[in-house]
Amino acid sequence: MSENDHREDPAAEAAQGSSTSNAFTAVKLLAAAALFYSAGLTFAETYQHMTARSTLNSAHDIEAFTANNSNNNAYSYINWDGHGRRLSSEAKTSKENPPSYMKDLFEDLTARTKLMEETPPNEVKYWFEYTGPLQKYFYRYSRSRKKADSFEGRDDSGVVSSRFIETAGGGDEYSTFFGKESSDIPTDEMASYKRLLDNCLAMGSETRPDRKKGSVWSELYNDDADRCRILFTLNTVGAGRLTTMLWETRPPTPHSVEPRPWISEQETAATHLERNLQEIDAMCASGLIAARVQVLVCEPIPGVWTDWMDSMLPNCGGKADPMKVKEGSSAKVEERASPVQVVVTANAKTAEVCHDLKSGFMEQRMQELTLSPPYLTDENVDLKTFNPADKNTHPDLVSSDDHDLYVALKWSTLITIRSVNAFLQASADLAIAATSTKSELSKEEQEDGVTVVLSSDASSPFLIPSFVRVSYVSEENNKVAKWRMHGDFFHPAAWEICKDSFDMSWIPGSLSGSGGVTDACHGEKECGQWWVYFAEEQMPTTPEIYANEVTAPLVQGGSNYIYMLTERQRQEVVKVKVCLHAAGDDKTKKEQCGDFPQGVIPLGDMESFLMNFTPNTALGKKHSSNRFPGYSRAEERELDRAKVKERKQLKDQEDIEKALFDYTIYPAALFHKDATIKAARARDFAITGAKRDPEAIGPQKVKSGYYDVTITKPRQSQWAWCQAISRKGLCTLYADYFRSFVDDRCLESCGMRKNWSKVERVTDEL
Repeated sequence: MSENDHREDPAAEAAQGSSTSNAFTAVKLLAAAALFYSAGLTFAETYQHMTARSTLNSAHDIEAFTANNSNNNAYSYINWDGHGRRLSSEAKTSKENPPSYMKDLFEDLTARTKLMEETPPNEVKYWFEYTGPLQKYFYRYSRSRKKADSFEGRDDSGVVSSRFIETAGGGDEYSTFFGKESSDIPTDEMASYKRLLDNCLAMGSETRPDRKKGSVWSELYNDDADRCRILFTLNTVGAGRLTTMLWETRPPTPHSVEPRPWISEQETAATHLERNLQEIDAMCASGLIAARVQVLVCEPIPGVWTDWMDSMLPNCGGKADPMKVKEGSSAKVEERASPVQVVVTANAKTAEVCHDLKSGFMEQRMQELTLSPPYLTDENVDLKTFNPADKNTHPDLVSSDDHDLYVALKWSTLITIRSVNAFLQASADLAIAATSTKSELSKEEQEDGVTVVLSSDASSPFLIPSFVRVSYVSEENNKVAKWRMHGDFFHPAAWEICKDSFDMSWIPGSLSGSGGVTDACHGEKECGQWWVYFAEEQMPTTPEIYANEVTAPLVQGGSNYIYMLTERQRQEVVKVKVCLHAAGDDKTKKEQCGDFPQGVIPLGDMESFLMNFTPNTALGKKHSSNRFPGYSRAEERELDRAKVKERKQLKDQEDIEKALFDYTIYPAALFHKDATIKAARARDFAITGAKRDPEAIGPQKVKSGYYDVTITKPRQSQWAWCQAISRKGLCTLYADYFRSFVDDRCLESCGMRKNWSKVERVTDEL
């Protein structure tokens, strides 16, 4: 495309602020028409642009680039003391003197123990370990009875969903914890409440915002305290109301108080967009997070939608409720900054491709806005001198500002402060594992196949915490999904992974303390954490599987529909992207650029990384041929199916056979169990070694204390209590307590015990 062509084409994107009228919105769209960002490029040209070889970058440049960065990988950047590191509490914490924020948790253990002790043995049921209020799921409206039909039960999965958790905040424990006023927090517990902010600042941008009075910051947040700056990039392609595009309907009235009619989960994307905005607003209300939202659309949208989105974020600087505005305050949208920016990512030529969910167009745009690599504006990037922290995209784009954390998600994926906190903590854990001093591995550890040592060396794996989407069963799902879930409408399941999609790894030293990235292990040999290590790429169903083939996820084993990057992680990914761009089609040069990051999930906080697909229609859909979870073991899967047929185990039950082998429905609880058993068995094999009894069945020396039991009787109250803590993400939320090691009862459930529980018949020391 010639330079003149660029000038003649309309801009491919526009930034829309809030407005009080469609006319004002149109003016802002025209004013933003000069913004850079793939201005006149078609999708095909974008693809060529990304893969074309730069004529000015030589092999010598790439070699010099890789040499300069060989000792500066993703774990060598940690800012240890740059943001006023807080020290751990000096108060003596113990099982008898737990922090005040854990009072309800210990009362729960007392209640569980009392239930087990006072119930006659013949009346004890295995489901006693599951506690919590009964929940209702309304799934359709009956006109004849003039009320909504519902199911009643308990969702004990620990996954945060918009279906069962009505208010924003990441669940009761998280909303209570982060909603506490600073004046009500005991001084010796302040480090626990600021852990999220400390981790964010340690992994975020070194450049801090101007927070003086009169600045945009003070206008948005009404204070001068530093916060974790998060950019939410929201992909809205495919959002609609039934068959109508969402933006062609009208949004709810801002700050309305009238009751709303019941709306099913599948009727409109507006309810899912609204819940995500409420969750983001709750993050800002905590006083720890400064959120900006970049909404990606294919074509300009009506101003009423921009106004509505702005009004959903009053704690982030959006339009406040008129009933709550102080007298004399200005509520005019055009006179203030807005936390929402609408970005039109396509032009007249590319709009059709943008709307195509198989094209990968919006996924590519989302990655470009998140990363802001320099070759978007300058084809001839100097590999020796470029700074990955610098962004050269148009300054009017919010993504061109400095941020500490980047969250990219699709409108159908629920984001919460719990997932943000979990990601930051897991990233800090991986960083400290690479930078802390660790004892030398024994020969057994070197050969056990599960111990992974991180370091600041360039050869060390680059790991980034990743997410998996889960969906509930609903009336919209076919009978296959309902059969596989055994009629349980209250448990979410994944469909993009299966038990063969991951392995387990023990990473020594992967526990960060309070005050940012600090060492919680202090050189202890058996200190660390178990991690789910993705061995396969996630496999969604059509049309998303085809979009992934055009635009691969940034993290291997990760998702294109929900991912996060800290600023320092972003810089490392940009380095790889720039090097690959300069290498062009030369495979030899590409090999020198290093690998893209690998996706992992901490076992002890797994459910915080299971993200609710809010329309809940994903289960029971068949995967495309040769594009299914477990593809790395496809032959074994076919052999299993052949054996079932040979034994006639499912004779005359073809529907059941298809449900078992042709559809992927992987419940969250089963994911947790499979991961735990894999890790426990790996350690059992490593410990027994050559002495292992080949005739024995099951674990021989170590086992999972929670899962390696029968289910005819309930587990001890303590095991059920610890497992509930893990499922709810409390191992991370209350990390200051659980990582102090004054209470070892829940170390195994929190994924922090390397050698699990001893098998009872074993008497020798491990």
